[in-house]
Amino acid sequence: MSIVEEKAFDIRYTRLEDGAFLKKWLLEKDVLDHFSMKDEKEVDEMLKIWLGFSRYKSGLTACYKGVPCGITTLFLMPYIKLVHHSLVYLIVDPKMQRKQIGTSLLKNIEHLGKNYFRFEKLGFEVFGDGVIKHLLEKHEYKKIYTQKRYVKCAANSYKDRSYYEKEFTIGKKDGA
Repeated sequence: MSIVEEKAFDIRYTRLEDGAFLKKWLLEKDVLDHFSMKDEKEVDEMLKIWLGFSRYKSGLTACYKGVPCGITTLFLMPYIKLVHHSLVYLIVDPKMQRKQIGTSLLKNIEHLGKNYFRFEKLGFEVFGDGVIKHLLEKHEYKKIYTQKRYVKCAANSYKDRSYYEKEFTIGKKDGA
């Protein structure tokens, strides 16, 4: 039985207080390597943006035994020309990975994006060799492009960025 099948597992809308967990996960070296931020200052700035969307109920938090173990958020666009798609960020507590939490969050954020926000497309940025790319490919996200040396990390260190996207046909079942 996977953790997401247990009664102690739940997914709810993200709250501002979830930020403490998000920051803790992001600041772990192996995790931060898969995002565009490079230090605590940049993480703090990103948290304001990431958690700011919680007021629009576009973020979901996975909890196990009442404790957050993963967060995903739709980044809403303020421009009418771009309102049909969204960038998505997803993170799972490193200690809770490989327990189907990421898959559950991905399926739920797709449902929210497609059925509530009426998005036609969802996209993910994958930095470096991001661990999430395997999950995205498994769920029919297509790599649209890769930008070499996109983010400067240190003096002579860069990360590539790949963009993955999934398109939905509104009114039809996902993947149809």
